[in-house]
Amino acid sequence: MTASPTRTSFFPDGALAERVLSVRHYDDRLFSVRTTRQRGFRFHSGQTATVGLTNAGGPAIRACAIASPAWQRELEFYVARRPGEEGLSDPLQQLRPGDTLMLRPKPAGTLVRDALLPGSRLWLIATGTGVAPFASLARDPETYQKFDEVILTQTCAQPTGLSFGMALARGIETDPLIRRFAGGRFRHYATTTRGASPRMGRVTDHLRDGRLFAAFGLAGFDPEHDRVMVCGAPGLIRDTRAILQEAGLRAGTRRDPGDYITEPAIAG
Repeated sequence: MTASPTRTSFFPDGALAERVLSVRHYDDRLFSVRTTRQRGFRFHSGQTATVGLTNAGGPAIRACAIASPAWQRELEFYVARRPGEEGLSDPLQQLRPGDTLMLRPKPAGTLVRDALLPGSRLWLIATGTGVAPFASLARDPETYQKFDEVILTQTCAQPTGLSFGMALARGIETDPLIRRFAGGRFRHYATTTRGASPRMGRVTDHLRDGRLFAAFGLAGFDPEHDRVMVCGAPGLIRDTRAILQEAGLRAGTRRDPGDYITEPAIAG
């Protein structure tokens, strides 16, 4: 990290200019971007950032979930092509190592641990790019200081959509630093709804018929021990909220912590 932040007038309150380190494309729609991180940017694992760049048509600004944990010296974003864009036409998809990405210094988002009551098991339930904030939380040692077990579930239409989550799961088990805290305590459960994969169907179907719980030797949600974060499509949030409420779990906020919290995934 640099000694002091470099600001521009890209946003009304200024911006941090970060250098792109790498870009990885998972298919023609999904990609991740790694950048430098200046000392002036602070966030809680699970939050989002507003990023931007300048192109021929003027500044392009959008919100992106931060996939890197709060302790990491680099930033990572996992995002999808903007709705309506074709091929690699989204300006962010055209980034290359060495390019500059502008970053608003004030993060946002509600998927933070403070919004949950103490518990022993944390569920992270996502569809699509909703896995990004959970990639941040699942790689944060503080998460494992507060919970004995972390279970990440992800549902995508095609197997390529699971690639980022699969790489995350492998990294948690192999990275020497993260494994010190998460080793043997992180679980991953992935499903697809269209392309063939070992587990087919929506994660909410797997919750309702008990397949997901059975995979981990559980009978269902336990309001005394289970805490849940949900990030994804509106349908996922609606259906999962109903399942959680039926199980006796109560919604929470940072001002009034509860058993679960939800946040829509950033769609492009």
